[in-house]
Amino acid sequence: MSLHCDFPLRVRYAETDQMGLAYYANYFIWFEVGRAEFCRQRGFSYEQLERETHSFLVVAEAHCRYQTPLRYDAEFLVRTRLKEFRKRMLTFAYQLLNPAGDIIYAEGETVHVVTDNDGRPKSFPELYKKFLIDD
Repeated sequence: MSLHCDFPLRVRYAETDQMGLAYYANYFIWFEVGRAEFCRQRGFSYEQLERETHSFLVVAEAHCRYQTPLRYDAEFLVRTRLKEFRKRMLTFAYQLLNPAGDIIYAEGETVHVVTDNDGRPKSFPELYKKFLIDD
């Protein structure tokens, strides 16, 4: 499960605070962007998973360790990887890096429970497992 996806972004003015630093909550939005792109690059979209299998990846935990501030107009990469895959739960790990990959702005994780339309836990659909797990 070491495969990762890099997705380039730039800090927009609306994503900063009065000091020109990226507002802390936006890091979780960038994690979500990275997670969606990771899935796309693995061959499916969230929307497709939900529509075809009535399965939803509900965030149960989210963590972020801020290391170096991101500033207005800075280019960066969201590096996303699937850290853990269990029958009813997935954990994604993230790094926000400069384009050269030698500065880490933040690292984080999100834990997701797979649920049905009513929010009850269910197994991750076998049909989609092949996109995430290299056997």
